[in-house]
Amino acid sequence: MPSIRARFWKMLIRRMFQEQMSIEEYRALIVTNSRFPSPMPKGVDVERFDVNGLDAAWISPIDADAGKVILHFHGGGYVIGGIKAHLMMCISMAKSLNIKMLLPDYRVAPEHPFPAALEDGLKIYGWLLEQGYKAGDIIFSGDSAGGGLALAATLSLRDKAEPLPAAVICISPWVDLTLSGKSHITNADSDVVLRTDDLREWASAYTGESNWKNPLVSPLYADFHGFPPLFIQVNDDEILLDDARRLAEKAQADGVDVTLKIWKGLWHVWHAVGNMIPESKKTYEEIGQFVRANLHKDK
Repeated sequence: MPSIRARFWKMLIRRMFQEQMSIEEYRALIVTNSRFPSPMPKGVDVERFDVNGLDAAWISPIDADAGKVILHFHGGGYVIGGIKAHLMMCISMAKSLNIKMLLPDYRVAPEHPFPAALEDGLKIYGWLLEQGYKAGDIIFSGDSAGGGLALAATLSLRDKAEPLPAAVICISPWVDLTLSGKSHITNADSDVVLRTDDLREWASAYTGESNWKNPLVSPLYADFHGFPPLFIQVNDDEILLDDARRLAEKAQADGVDVTLKIWKGLWHVWHAVGNMIPESKKTYEEIGQFVRANLHKDK
C-alpha cells in the first residue's frame, strides 16, 4: 500500500496531466512548475556550466568520491524536459547515493530530431573522459526517454569498440517507439502521467516511423551482447511497464546482468518528486545497492 503522501501526489499528478496537451503546452507547464523550486538540501552543491555548447548541471554532495559520477539523461519523450524539470530529482538521487551527478540539457525534437540527442549524449560522455574520469567510474542513468537514450549511447559506444560505462540505470524507460507493448492497452486508464497518443506524437517528432525499430531509437530491438550490467525500475500500472519487462527479458537473454524492480501504487518516474514521498528512501536504496556493486574501487 503506497503512503498517504504518495497517494496525495498521485492524485495531484493525475489532475495536472488529465488534459491532453501539445508539445508547446507541456513545455509551458514545465516552465510554470520550475518557478516553485524545492529547498536545496544541505551538503549538496549545484553548478551550472557549458560543456562544448551544452548547458549542464554538476550536482555534488560534499562528501562524494570526486572520481566517480552518474551521467543522467533526462526524460521528456525527446521533445520536452531538461535541467529545470529534473534538477530536484537528480539532487535527491545524488544526495541519497552520495555520488556526483552530471545532468546535461541535450537537444530535443522536433527542432533537433534524431540523432541530435544521441550525439549530445556521446559528446558529454567524451567530455567526462577528457576530464580524466575512467569509463569504469561512470554510470549512465536515464528516466523515461532518457533511459532509452542511456541505452542507445551505450550501444553506440559498444558498436564503435569504445570504452563502456560501468553500468546503466533505467527508470521507467521508453525503449519501444513502435508502442507495441500490451501495457499501452491494459494500463491506459491507470497511468496518471502518460498517454499513448502523446508518445506517438513525440515519436514522430523525434524520427520517422520507418526508423522506429532502429536499435539506437528503440533499444528494445538491439542485440545486447557485451552490454554492461543493467538496472531497471518501473511502476506496475504505467503504460511503459512492458517496455521495462521486455527490455529486461531481451537483455538477460543476451547474457546481460539485469536487475528489474517493479513497484506498485506509484506512477511513471515517481522519482521526479524527490524526497517528498517516503517511498523515495527505498527507491534510492535499491539504486544505491546496484551502484555500489558496479563502481568498485579497483575499476
